[in-house]
Amino acid sequence: MNILDYSIVFAYLIGFICLGFLFKKNESSKDYFLGGNSLGWFPLSLSTMATQLSAISFISAPAFVGLKMNGGLKWLTFEMAVPIAMLFIMLVVIPPLFRSGIVSIYEYVERRFDYSTRMILSIVFQINRALSTGVMVYAIAFILQAVLDLDFSVTILIISVITIIYSWQGGMKAVVWGDAIQMIILFVGLVVCLFYGWSHLTQTVEAITFDASRLQVIDLNLGIGEGEEYGLFPMIIGGLFLYISYYGCDQTQAQRMLSAKNEGTIKKLVLANGLLRFPVVLIYCIMGLIIGQLVLSTPEFLSDIQNLTQKHFPQEYASNGIKADLMMPVFIMNYLPHGLIGLLMIGIMSAAMSSLSSTINSLSAVTVEDILKRQGIVNDDNYMRYSKYMVVFWGVVCIGAAFLFGGSENPVIEIINAIGSVFYGPVLATFILAIFSKKVSSTGMKIGIIVSVLINLIFSKTMQGIIGFDPGISIFWIWLNFTGFFLALGIAYTISYLSPSKAKEENLIERPHFTWKDFLCKESYILLGFFVFILVLCAYLPEILS
Repeated sequence: MNILDYSIVFAYLIGFICLGFLFKKNESSKDYFLGGNSLGWFPLSLSTMATQLSAISFISAPAFVGLKMNGGLKWLTFEMAVPIAMLFIMLVVIPPLFRSGIVSIYEYVERRFDYSTRMILSIVFQINRALSTGVMVYAIAFILQAVLDLDFSVTILIISVITIIYSWQGGMKAVVWGDAIQMIILFVGLVVCLFYGWSHLTQTVEAITFDASRLQVIDLNLGIGEGEEYGLFPMIIGGLFLYISYYGCDQTQAQRMLSAKNEGTIKKLVLANGLLRFPVVLIYCIMGLIIGQLVLSTPEFLSDIQNLTQKHFPQEYASNGIKADLMMPVFIMNYLPHGLIGLLMIGIMSAAMSSLSSTINSLSAVTVEDILKRQGIVNDDNYMRYSKYMVVFWGVVCIGAAFLFGGSENPVIEIINAIGSVFYGPVLATFILAIFSKKVSSTGMKIGIIVSVLINLIFSKTMQGIIGFDPGISIFWIWLNFTGFFLALGIAYTISYLSPSKAKEENLIERPHFTWKDFLCKESYILLGFFVFILVLCAYLPEILS
């Protein structure tokens, strides 16, 4: 990097500090955590995508497609269930949450069940999200350190402190507009890398051919048994439950939808997300395929990755010779002109900062609403003060998690990933029952959550080596979203039937009434049609690229 690149990075960081002051006028919880319900579908849709398509995706998705062992375009199978999940969220999950006027989505669970059920979901969300975000920030900082030769602690502090400042000052409006700007930068960066990658590859190789195994998208395996992963059926079925839970029942994502002006805005937001995610990820994957082929065709490129791996990641160098995640940073530094290098570096930083800003804002909202306000510590007079305290608190916790847990051996990261996968199904079951069921008791629901999570942990391949137990069957982790949902559902109904308890009248909430007309709207046709388009495209993509 030269002075031009550093100037671009410096201007970007200063700009985001100013962004917080631009939106500093916040007077209530609705202003600070929901943007005063004044946000439109365009910034919200970009913010939602920026939060989900993190820096890990910018670096790891192309590396998985282009270089990682057993990788390839099957990464696209993660996107297959998104349009259907968005349709379900738009019609079933978000409307009753939005109409309830809540800030923390876990308050809805308390209205139907009780405070302890609310706290189970809230605390699990807080711990899991803080740790996983800390690990994400650490991973990005360490990779940038390897390429830029900066101390990783400096990189962590730059990313984290700037993010805390504009999130603390501007609240949800600053977070959403910051995410929208970062998503645009990220997308421009993707297009730039795709263009330059193809240009360098055509100059290096006369006849471009890709490894046939990396072109395969659709695999008809069932995701049960050793090596059975990324199959069509588990990715659609398990992915459907994963994305409904993640986008509809996770505070980080649902808070954006609750910030919308009205339900019409939510429909546009969800429709845009369902349609735009796949093209962005497709660009990720095609770019990874092209740059991965450039690595294999250019000895100097491969040697640079090997040298950095040996220097900074000796364990991975000893096992397979390279750390594939270095592919994109090395490409940016060695194959792009100055100015664009600075732009792409802030693209990587943008992806990390968007995930971090969303996390600390949603964690703060949940802490203030579920704990401090519920316990009488926070009132209308001191609400804004404590909300800003919590933004700083959770920012510091995420930084601490990055330093304490990010550099640990694989088991720590594996535990975090395992917890994330085993909880989505039970969390979704809790919200679906809260919205639709009058028969499930709070006791039945709590037992359903706990038992289904424990069973999922036993069958989680990630956890088997950690807890020292092997049930004798290997299940691809995405199925756990499906099994967790139906286990929690079945157990909750069974316990409630065996030990019925009369629900308190004040805990019952108005339930939505759906007709076929609700499901036969134009958004439904568009999302279902796009789902079919994705399946057809993925089926013929190997032939198109070969």
